[in-house]
Amino acid sequence: MEQVTVAYNPMTLGIAGLAIAAAFIIQLLLDSMIIGALAGFLIFSVSGIVKWRETDDLFTEGMKMMAMIGFIMIAASGFAEVLKATGQVRTLVESAAAWIDHSKAIGALLMLLVGLMVTIGIGSSFSTVPILAAIFVPLCVQLGFSPMAIVCIVGTAGALGDTGSPASDSTLGPTSGLNIDGQHHHIWDTVVPTFLHYNLPLLAFGWVAAMVL
Repeated sequence: MEQVTVAYNPMTLGIAGLAIAAAFIIQLLLDSMIIGALAGFLIFSVSGIVKWRETDDLFTEGMKMMAMIGFIMIAASGFAEVLKATGQVRTLVESAAAWIDHSKAIGALLMLLVGLMVTIGIGSSFSTVPILAAIFVPLCVQLGFSPMAIVCIVGTAGALGDTGSPASDSTLGPTSGLNIDGQHHHIWDTVVPTFLHYNLPLLAFGWVAAMVL
């Protein structure tokens, strides 16, 4: 196989940092994610980091990715609305709170573990956050968690299984690149190391944040 060495010079890294900062600051100032993203894209294009002939393909691929994420979130949000419309979420929340004896420590740990299992099976935090929020937010309120702690629990529960899932883009992408020689095992060489080095610390810090905030 032909080996290709890619070197990033200080100018490239500086332009990338400037584009990220501009996108973030403009988004906050104008309260528009679209304008912020456009500003970052223009900086990449004008600086020459992204060639003009490649801008159309790059922009189109980005739109495709965001469209897929939007579709997943819309479908998951619809499923969450069905759960709430059944009227059984309140019963589930009250039963769960009574079962764990209104213990915040046990409740936070169980919610994080449930989020981990759900997201590992689906492989996308975008599709699980709306579903988890429909159940976890009322349960957190019932247990007396603060708004910041609720955000930590829901966000951590959604992110936990995303990177450690065999069906996640975060693991499929590295495997597709590292398996160029046909010797990379998806589960043992990507999923398991990612789970051990990312998910377990995230689980611990998410639980601590929920208890402290």
